[in-house]
Amino acid sequence: MTLFYSKRNLLSSMIGVIIITGSQGAVAEEAKTATSYTKTENENEKILSYLPFNDKTDFDNANRNFIATLPSPVIKNSEGNTVIDSSQFDFVKDTTGYPETVNPSLWRQSQLLTINGLFKVTDGIYQVRNIDLANITFIRGNTGWIVIDPLTSVETAKAALDLVNKKIENLPVTGIIYTHSHVNHFAGIRALVKEKDVLSEKIPVVAPEGFMEEAVSENIYAGNVMARRASYMYGNLLPKSPQGNVGSGLGIATAAGTVSLIPPNKLISKTGEKATIDGINVEFLMAPDSEAPAEMLFYFPKFKAIDLAEDANHTQHNILTMRGAKVRSAAKWSSYLNQAIEMWGKDAQVSFGSHHWPQWGNQNVVSQLEKQRDLYKYINDQTLRMANMGMTMHEIADKFVLPDSLTKEFTNRSYYGDLKHNVRATYQFYQGWWDANPANLNPYPPVEEAKKYVALIGTNKMIDAAQEAFDQGDYRWAASLANKVVFASPENQQARNLEANALEQLGYQAESASARNFYLTGTKELREGIKATVTPKTVSPDMIKGMTLPMFFDFLAIHLNGPKVGDHHYAFNLIFPDVGEKYTLTVKNGVMNYLPGTAEKVDSTIILDRKTLDKVALGELTLDELLESGQAQIDGQKGKFKEMLSYMDNFYFWFPISEP
Repeated sequence: MTLFYSKRNLLSSMIGVIIITGSQGAVAEEAKTATSYTKTENENEKILSYLPFNDKTDFDNANRNFIATLPSPVIKNSEGNTVIDSSQFDFVKDTTGYPETVNPSLWRQSQLLTINGLFKVTDGIYQVRNIDLANITFIRGNTGWIVIDPLTSVETAKAALDLVNKKIENLPVTGIIYTHSHVNHFAGIRALVKEKDVLSEKIPVVAPEGFMEEAVSENIYAGNVMARRASYMYGNLLPKSPQGNVGSGLGIATAAGTVSLIPPNKLISKTGEKATIDGINVEFLMAPDSEAPAEMLFYFPKFKAIDLAEDANHTQHNILTMRGAKVRSAAKWSSYLNQAIEMWGKDAQVSFGSHHWPQWGNQNVVSQLEKQRDLYKYINDQTLRMANMGMTMHEIADKFVLPDSLTKEFTNRSYYGDLKHNVRATYQFYQGWWDANPANLNPYPPVEEAKKYVALIGTNKMIDAAQEAFDQGDYRWAASLANKVVFASPENQQARNLEANALEQLGYQAESASARNFYLTGTKELREGIKATVTPKTVSPDMIKGMTLPMFFDFLAIHLNGPKVGDHHYAFNLIFPDVGEKYTLTVKNGVMNYLPGTAEKVDSTIILDRKTLDKVALGELTLDELLESGQAQIDGQKGKFKEMLSYMDNFYFWFPISEP
């Protein structure tokens, strides 16, 4: 999500550009406006009369206790490059009406997310909101600031700290709490504290158990594919405009700055555990496998305030994020919110979270917890009920409807997560991807299937049928038909244009910003081809240092081309003097394995420092250059190690998504 891929980084390959040429005289088309079906005969018109748009409570709360905003909407890094520019979304502030190309409900949410700056939550608690994807919270301790969730980058975290120090009180940071393991909640920490003070435990850095493993592994093992999909989900490739990116629904934008990570020095492992940070008592509720694999909620008795982390928001969240991650448990998610009510619901007077605006007053605090609790419980229970009736994943998603009591609440609307996607994810959580129909057990891959459909029906007939569906406002079917032609003949610009037009209307109708961004990014790439730009990533020196050696070997094994290595067999001792660790690395049966310690019968022994391995992971040194650089010593068959390295794949970031 932040920083940039190195061309030599193991986590990506050299950036390139794919040029698409048209066929049959067709040329790529420009962006279109909303059709009549999108404007008046579909969701955009219906939703205006369905939801209580006259209720301005959320706007009042989002503006409540405003103190100041940043002196400039543009935050830059030390090299003068823009990290974030919130003024790019100023067009969203237009209150004269909503654009025909944006779902009115999403437009309302985006307007709320343009409200940024420093706010007082309650005496002793302050937040800086919407200068990054997440919120950063400052708790007044006995001697300084206890900071919750240090944002996505060093630059935005520094800007937030400078603002609170200037406008409230100039204090040192005396504690850090990471609510969970997603990068936008920890990566700015080096702007706040020095690592030596964390290592010495002078400054506590508190996190849920499993934090480091999850924070590192999510961004490493599937980092390339997740980052590419994230470029769709967050609309990174789209213009900021009413026909493009209007925000993420969770926050207005993600900062593209310096990612840092300092490991926590105190882990919370059980619900009910208590800690005192700079004189402030905190009670914890563990919430693993909810919004993140490692997550916790907590309560400050002094302030009668609950930190909801990212488990209660002013949006329906993701049971399975569209960028790709582990499926989450809607049942557990709901149960943790129920526990929060049980533990703190009688006393809490304010609640706040890692995103959006707080709730004030006990009744409002409990009400939001109940609404979000019941939202996820309803999705879980009703998906299972319908599955037990024999309905398949797609059938359930198509028929699934939330009751008015839940869906008429703005806090439960699909601004970030998407209801149908969450229902499918819940089905997947319990039943997997397959619907149990034997005919669907081993389907053809998309290209082969598409070619068979086109050969059977004919290109022209499929395009004509897709056009007819488009003209009738059936954009789902138009996109499906045109997509078959695109996957059979990616050079067919007529089919690309038609699918793009259909996806565009689906994007204009989408209430979920994630879905909108996916639709519109697919539209852009179908029309223009895949155009390489500077690509965002979460990998940084701190992230690499956070990997244990076994994690690094697992990461290396993912790059091994098993079919290519075939029956070749390799064995190496790896010795790391600077950290005092030794491993035996073997390749056999197309699989890389490792064990602690060394073996007698190996092809060679490689001696190198762990910090040298970090250089390889960061792209500062290639594996091929490793032995020639003098930074690694090898005893034995040098050629064997180089031969094994030749079977390592590089991952190309700009792989196609909307085309084969």
